[in-house]
Amino acid sequence: MSASSRVPIGSITKACTATVAMILVSDGDLELDAPIGDVLPELRGNAAARQLTARQLLSHTSGLPSDPGEDATSLRRGLDGITPSTLVCVPGEEFSYSNIGYALVGRLVEVTTGMSWREAVCAILLDPIGIEPAFIGGPGPAPTVAGHSGGSRSGVRAVEQVLPPVLAPAGGLALSARDLVAVGRLHLSEPELLDPETAREMHRAVPDAEPFGLADGWTLGLASFRGLDGDWLGHDGTADGTSCHLRIDREGECVVALTTNAGTGTALWRSVVDELRSEGFPIADYRAGKRSADRVPVPAEYFARYRNGGVEYSVEHGTDGAASMAVDGEVFHGLTLYDGGAFSVLDPESLTPADCGRFLRDRRTGAPAIQVGGRIARLAS
Repeated sequence: MSASSRVPIGSITKACTATVAMILVSDGDLELDAPIGDVLPELRGNAAARQLTARQLLSHTSGLPSDPGEDATSLRRGLDGITPSTLVCVPGEEFSYSNIGYALVGRLVEVTTGMSWREAVCAILLDPIGIEPAFIGGPGPAPTVAGHSGGSRSGVRAVEQVLPPVLAPAGGLALSARDLVAVGRLHLSEPELLDPETAREMHRAVPDAEPFGLADGWTLGLASFRGLDGDWLGHDGTADGTSCHLRIDREGECVVALTTNAGTGTALWRSVVDELRSEGFPIADYRAGKRSADRVPVPAEYFARYRNGGVEYSVEHGTDGAASMAVDGEVFHGLTLYDGGAFSVLDPESLTPADCGRFLRDRRTGAPAIQVGGRIARLAS
């Protein structure tokens, strides 16, 4: 591993896709608030998707579920079964992280430019700042660094990247740490690919976007992290066995990037943040846990099944009577609820509490709901 090694950057790809979209907005080629059904003719028969806007997609306030079904070979197939009543929240009102939403942003880029997403992200963003990327899957050079999974209990092993082609705009890039710094410097207007007005629009926090578990806020494509000296922008990304991080301090004109080739790279990132802060460098980061909050009993009404698209979360009583959470059948023990709604579960490798999500209320029905990894899941019918 070196600062020039290309690593699958996972969801930091979304920051690149969003930047391409905002450059098109800057050029007057794409409208933020027009229904996407006006641009994407294949969606005009989908009542749930056709009225969504690029602004909602970019800010994860579209209400779309996180991921398409496993057999989705196209966006149309990925949106099958999604109706206005099955959206996880009302569009424009709440934050729920959505890979499908960014697949739609990628499609908007394709229709607007007449290029494939890969061609557009290279021609509009990466080529002008001197980056030669790698892509996950399909033709072209492969990433130079493999991801790794496992830990002290199960052993470490190299893993292959698995990403449906339809989700390439959400997670299909492999870049180096130096590349991520170059992307970050673009948001310091070096070079000025975005006009100042569009840059301000992109970097402004979106009202009602509460990305619990991910960041303090969200803009049109970037996370917002609250620091001691002001807000920083950035994005985190995990691919299969990799963990990557980007932070941008627009006030101090500084960019920090880390790429790691292990799923445990998040722990390394936190150590780096702590060390930088101990040296007086005020880097911003987000940690969801409120360990100072009191532990409280899990109310009976929270023991239920919740769904976000094809993913089911189930809060259950374990054999020992303690609460646990199952995600598509995989059980995470030791669910602990804290005053305010946040909860943790035991990490399967370290068996220590890991921040997981929060309980909240469905704004439409008042029923219990959960938010895990920024994704809202409603009571399953």
